[in-house]
Amino acid sequence: MNLRILSANDVRAALPMPVAIDAMRRAFGQLSAGDATVPLRSRVPTEKGVTLLMPAFLHKSAELGVKIVSVYGENPARGLPVVSATVLVLDPETGLPRALMDGTSLTAIRTGAGGGLAADLLARKDAHTVALFGAGVQARAQLQAVLAVRDILQVYIVSRKRQSAQKLADEISGWQHAPQVLLPDSAAEAVRNADIVIAATTSSTPVFDGNDLRPGTHITGVGSFTPEMQEVDAVTVNRARVVVDSREAALAEAGDIIIPGAEISAELGEIVNGTQPGRRNDREITFFKSVGVAVQDAVAAAEVLSAAEEMGLGTVVSL
Repeated sequence: MNLRILSANDVRAALPMPVAIDAMRRAFGQLSAGDATVPLRSRVPTEKGVTLLMPAFLHKSAELGVKIVSVYGENPARGLPVVSATVLVLDPETGLPRALMDGTSLTAIRTGAGGGLAADLLARKDAHTVALFGAGVQARAQLQAVLAVRDILQVYIVSRKRQSAQKLADEISGWQHAPQVLLPDSAAEAVRNADIVIAATTSSTPVFDGNDLRPGTHITGVGSFTPEMQEVDAVTVNRARVVVDSREAALAEAGDIIIPGAEISAELGEIVNGTQPGRRNDREITFFKSVGVAVQDAVAAAEVLSAAEEMGLGTVVSL
């Protein structure tokens, strides 16, 4: 039995953002159609941290995988990250493992791709300006995904640390077809000029005022991940048509939804499948809330493995 081991660099080479966005279309479509088996996430606590097991099987595309995420708060003292992740791809015909790959890079890309798919379905076609809250890995991935689906000319970056915003701005300037990057004096300035707002921070309190949103704005929120965290305020949620990746997951984990008692209009997969409409008019404000679901990992990992086999990436070991 052979197993392909794929590093973070291998994952990034094998999964360009446009391919990842198409993969998320498949993942969310099957999830909302009931064509995916996604058991509840299992938690295995130890004295030092917790490990989470996130399996998924997509029936129509026959993709099977398990993501393993560990959160260990004392790791920095050892020179290790607090959060680490790996993804195991399994053969649905035999149950045998086919690949083991870095899950941190995969998670960043697939989460960004989910936001890109939402922007493709919900943002106005003439959206040209982005307000980006956050300057970390996920902020970068979300912006890359939006750039893949819309002709973005300007990006306002808002971060707690101006140094982080400047660092990301410098990086973006080196991208192909790079948009103009601005560092505004306030969150209000960014939001008032934005066609698309991306919130990708770890803030537990709202990062902008929903009263500043213009009609027709699309918002993506990916930062808050517990019932107590509220990265996007109630004003925004109440002004917007709310779309989520998974109703069940959002109602269990997303403070942005839970705290204001938001009414969920649709799952993203329902829009993909045509059972719910996408953007309904150019003045509608739309809000996509992502908490992340295991089908994204299973589909993205299958794409990585397929490309890696064609490109000769990774190391194949015999078990």
